[in-house]
Order: sequence, then structure tokens, then C-alpha cells
Amino acid sequence: MTRSGQPIDILLVEDDPADELMTREAFEDNKIGNTLHVAHDGEEALDFLYRRGSNTEAPRPDLILLDLNLPRYDGREVLGTIKSDPELAHIPVVVLTTSAAEEDILRSYQLHANAYVTKPVDIDQFIAAIKQIDDFFVQVVRLPRP
Repeated sequence: MTRSGQPIDILLVEDDPADELMTREAFEDNKIGNTLHVAHDGEEALDFLYRRGSNTEAPRPDLILLDLNLPRYDGREVLGTIKSDPELAHIPVVVLTTSAAEEDILRSYQLHANAYVTKPVDIDQFIAAIKQIDDFFVQVVRLPRP
């Protein structure tokens, strides 16, 4: 929730069911009251963002947690699309991925990611990382409201 007590909408773009579950558990364990929406691949993410198909009533997310290695459209393609669209570019995107490869980090920032976080393998560290992302992007910084 924001400092004003209003929940925000977070879009998690994650194809790994275990990582989705860990993220949900992190929200529950940290009593994060924000709404978590999940897209399981790049195409679902873009359908959600552009309100296509079954997503015509989808809210505009306030924050996106984006895995890089996705089926259909990979995270780099999704990130490039988001940041090149004036209607979406203002949404902060945190790349949350297993890759620690320097070229992935550099490419993500070249595509205007707002942050790059390598997923910790340890569940407790993963939960702590999600809490820190939420604390920073929801409690510390001010997010733009369209």
C-alpha cells in the first residue's frame, strides 16, 4: 500500500509457477496489501497492458515485476514495448530474473528498466527482496498517476 494507505496494482510477469508462488507468499508474509496480477508469458503481459481479449477491464498497473526469460515474447521484448509506448512508459518496471549476466543487466537498463534484481535462490532472501522492492517502489518513491 502507498503511504496514503491506497493499494496499488502490481503486474507480475512470470512463467515459473514456483517463482509465482514464492512471490505470492512474499506478499502474504510481508502483509503487502497491494493487488497482484499475474501474466504467465510476454503475450499475456501485453494483452493485460493493452486490455486485449479477456483483459478489457484490466487496471493499469502501478508497478511491473518482469522476468526476462519468458515464452512467446521474452522479457526484453516486453520491456522494449512498454518503454517505447507513451501510454505505458511511465510505469516503473523492475526486472526480476534469475540471470546475473552482465549483458542482461546492461540490455535491461538500455531498454529503460527502472531496476534490475537477480532472484535470490533462498526462499527467505527472495521474500526479503520482494519486501524491499515493495518498500522502495510503494513506500519511498512517488509513483505517477495517469
